[in-house]
Order: sequence, then structure tokens, then C-alpha cells
Amino acid sequence: MKEKNDKITQFLLTRDGYSTPGDTPRFLFDRLTFNTRIYFMSHYVGLCLLTRSAAMKGHYNTDYWVSSSQDVFNLIEGCGGRFQINGLENIRNSKGPVVFISNHMSTLETMIFPGLIQPLKDVTFIVKDALVSHVIFGAVMRTRNPIVLSRSNPREDFRIVMEEGLKRISQGISVIVFPQHTRRTQFNPGEFNSIGVKLAAHAGVPVIPVAIKTDFWGNGRYTKYLGPIYRQKPIHIDFGKPITVTGPGKEEHQKVIEYIQSHLKQWKD
Repeated sequence: MKEKNDKITQFLLTRDGYSTPGDTPRFLFDRLTFNTRIYFMSHYVGLCLLTRSAAMKGHYNTDYWVSSSQDVFNLIEGCGGRFQINGLENIRNSKGPVVFISNHMSTLETMIFPGLIQPLKDVTFIVKDALVSHVIFGAVMRTRNPIVLSRSNPREDFRIVMEEGLKRISQGISVIVFPQHTRRTQFNPGEFNSIGVKLAAHAGVPVIPVAIKTDFWGNGRYTKYLGPIYRQKPIHIDFGKPITVTGPGKEEHQKVIEYIQSHLKQWKD
């Protein structure tokens, strides 16, 4: 898929948005599986095993991270997914590291964000410790120098985010934050904490709000990573303009919430 991945990187570097072309064909074997998730999941699991093997051998570098993320992007399109991405210029035009603050719906955004953001800005995630120790994803995630939280001690987690986040940002690395405690198909502002804005204020960098609608990829009953796919649901990803944080950041936090809410309402309507 190298040629397709080169095209993805090209539009990231030169265009403000991207829409999956209407004539993008579905993979033959995906069509032959009668609109089930069999083909999608089998290839997704295969990609995960390949990246795990590379990470275990010490071969999983940043270029590989971008490429494997874009492989998932191509797999989604080949299985009927249709992307609508806007605001790429807001990443390109922002100077220095930022804090990306996004709602969290599914596995899709965690797999796709590296392939969209990393070609434009060095980036890492704030993640739960369970992901770093995961039998499949742990080896890959550990290579990405993430900020790891336990989610069991809020005060300790806050300290870790402030200290480790500042370290990453001082090294020129942007940070992706999902302030919700878990994936939600419905956005609840009450569950959306202000840790991302507080980190940005502490580090003296702007935040870029990110609104997503990724319920194309549902959450599984037994494991959220292997849920159903809904080909009729378009995939929306919008990167907002950088917001400078002043003072305690309450107004900026509300702006991020309003950005996400307004886009979700627009996409629903």
C-alpha cells in the first residue's frame, strides 16, 4: 500500500481537507463476505500482529507508525468507509507543539490520528496503563513514548500529565488527549474533563480542538477493538483553529466543548 500511503501524506502536506472519492472501489473480498466485518477484521488483526512483531524486534520507528496507521486508513476506505477530513491547515500553520483535545468514539481515531498528524507534527498520546501492557498493542504503544495514566488515582494522574506532558512538549512533541474516561458514541460534556487545557496552560502552548464522528467502527461486546462496522455511516474528522489558553483555561475548555458539540450536531442533522 506504499503508493496509497504516499498519496495520503501528499494531501496532508498540501491540502486543507480530504473527502474519499465517490468512485473509491471496495475490495473484492470485502464485497464477497456479504457486508460482514470478516474481511475488515481479519486484515486489521493481521496488521496489528505485523506491527507487534516489528515492535518486539525493535524495528517499529516513527515512519513505520505513520505507514501502519495509513494502512488502516486504506483498509477502512477499501471496506466502504468514507472520510471527510477538514482543518489540516490548522495543524500545518501552527508553530511548535500543541495539545490536541478530541472526543473519543471508537478504535478508529486511535489508529488513524498517527497517520494524519505525525507527518505534520511529532505527536504522542496520553493513554491508560492497560493499553501499554496490552498483549497485542502494548509493544507498539511503548515505542511511542506515551504519557501513561492509571485512571485509579486522579491526583497522581494529574501530576503525571503535568510533568510528563511538559517534558514531551519541551522536546517539541505534541500531545493527543481524550478527556473522556472511555469511548462514547454520545458526547456528554460532564464527562469531558479539562486536563488537556490545563496541560496547555502549564506548558504555554495552544490547544487544537478536534471533533470526530467515527461510529463507522463500533465498539465490540467483549473487546472494544473488534466491534462491528457500519458502512452507511460517514467518518468525520475536523481539526479546529489553535486556541491560546490564558488564566485557568475555563473559557478555553468551554470553547473546545462547544466546537465538538456544534460539529456533532451538524453531522447529525
